[in-house]
Amino acid sequence: MIEPHVPAPPGPPPSWGAPGGTGAPAPLPVRPGTGRFLVLAGVFVCAACGLVYELELVALASYLMGDSVTQASVVLSVMVFAMGLGSLAAKRLRRFAAAGFGALEAVLALVGGSSAMVLYAVFAWTGGWGGLWADGPRVLLVGFSLTIGVLIGAEVPLLMELIQRVRRQDPGGAVADLFAADYVGALVGGLAFPFVLLPFLGQLTGALLTGTVNAVVGAALVLGLFRRDLTRRARWLLLTANVLVLALLATATVLADDFERAARHAVYGQDVRVAVRTDVQEVVLTGDADGRPLDLFLDGRLRVSDSDERRYHEALVRPAMDGPHARVLILGGGDGLAAREVLRHPGVRRVDVVEPDAGLVRLARHDPGLSALNEHAYGDPRLHAGTADAFRRLRSTPSAAYDVVISDLPDPDITASTKLYSQEFYGLLRRVLAPDGRLAVHAGPVADRPRTFWTVDATLRAAGLPAVAYRVDARDARDVHDAHDAHEGRDADPGRAAAGLHAPAPRGWGFLLAARAAPALRLDPAAPRPRTLTPESLAGGARDAARTRVPGLPPSTLVHPRY
Repeated sequence: MIEPHVPAPPGPPPSWGAPGGTGAPAPLPVRPGTGRFLVLAGVFVCAACGLVYELELVALASYLMGDSVTQASVVLSVMVFAMGLGSLAAKRLRRFAAAGFGALEAVLALVGGSSAMVLYAVFAWTGGWGGLWADGPRVLLVGFSLTIGVLIGAEVPLLMELIQRVRRQDPGGAVADLFAADYVGALVGGLAFPFVLLPFLGQLTGALLTGTVNAVVGAALVLGLFRRDLTRRARWLLLTANVLVLALLATATVLADDFERAARHAVYGQDVRVAVRTDVQEVVLTGDADGRPLDLFLDGRLRVSDSDERRYHEALVRPAMDGPHARVLILGGGDGLAAREVLRHPGVRRVDVVEPDAGLVRLARHDPGLSALNEHAYGDPRLHAGTADAFRRLRSTPSAAYDVVISDLPDPDITASTKLYSQEFYGLLRRVLAPDGRLAVHAGPVADRPRTFWTVDATLRAAGLPAVAYRVDARDARDVHDAHDAHEGRDADPGRAAAGLHAPAPRGWGFLLAARAAPALRLDPAAPRPRTLTPESLAGGARDAARTRVPGLPPSTLVHPRY
């Protein structure tokens, strides 16, 4: 979208950059009505492309850096500010509106179209956060937002001159026509990005294609409709610039798949075995060949590492299963690993898994490595998997439907997960729990982020579910490596909200076991003995967690999230 611009009061027409300098503008090759329609069509396309650039930066920054609210705020606020600067700067180009607009669109097409590829390259090949390039992706994000914003903001003063060049009209009518076309174009671009470009082309190819459309339309409008306003040399320079831009964008499009594979290897290592884009997220599996451990990444975050996943999942599931557990609900857990631990317990009659990503469920069911790790849990007839929004599912679930609920969700300070750690959500969970039911919640690393962890505790209590806290440490990386059960150089954290793949992983996980009355922290004596958890280590984990308590924290709600 483009910033409002108040046109100059009516007066003598400016110089249009026509051959010979100032004077009357050269005649158009079409009738004024047709020319006006073509200019407004150009406004429509340019506005659509501009909004796609904005959304593409927000989406890629959220994927690479986490915290979508922060990234969206940074991109949009910087862009709107820069658009104002661009509008002011374009005042100097109004005398050469046609040539200026043509050059502007060529630069915008190149910068906007290549922005996703450049940002991803810097993240992948500089390690994202390490050393000298620690803030490289963030600085680049601000730089692209500023540059694209300036270029978009400079469009409207030049377009105002061009539309007045076609047919002189009152300034109010010209502004209304211009912004009507701009806002409709922004609507089309805003809808095309999530429903067409992202699912069918991906971020890299989608941005490159948008840049190509931007360059073609800008060049066609100037060289086709206003070519007589340019000198012969200006026409050739503009044509050459656009040909070069289109050649660069086309080359990048052809190489996009190879680039993405190379960047993925730079980020995840050379043993990437599966990389798919589901309807929800990017899913990457590494390892599980030639003795290498299996790791599962969701949108760039390490969710499962078989070096440590058993410690995490046993700690999450086993304490909650001490008591009635015939009916169990697992929220998240599409990898099947929490279900594996639930199904070990005698007396389990039904397990419902509510996972929003059907693609992850298919992978956990059919991939040889991941299905072996979850011990083919999806082949058990007691397990029933469904893909649904957890809020919607709980609102339609009968009261007292489950004896145990396992919340195997990403950390609460990931924006997409915040509502699933709210007082309203826990109120729904309390309703679907049986009177003596238990709820186990993964609440993030208590040692690294105690305020977030104890906000979850305060939120549970506000919903009528007092909880007992405990923590489990990750295995020492050297011991894991010696046991041939490690991820090379990275800690496992199934659910961390790291701001990038290479951010240091927390050294452990925090959990809350909640019920209508404060529950006892025990292990089910009738179940097979856990491999990593003992009553002593569980009691020690509770003491360690209690020492980090932050008192007096308010609960988190949908309208006032506090994570």
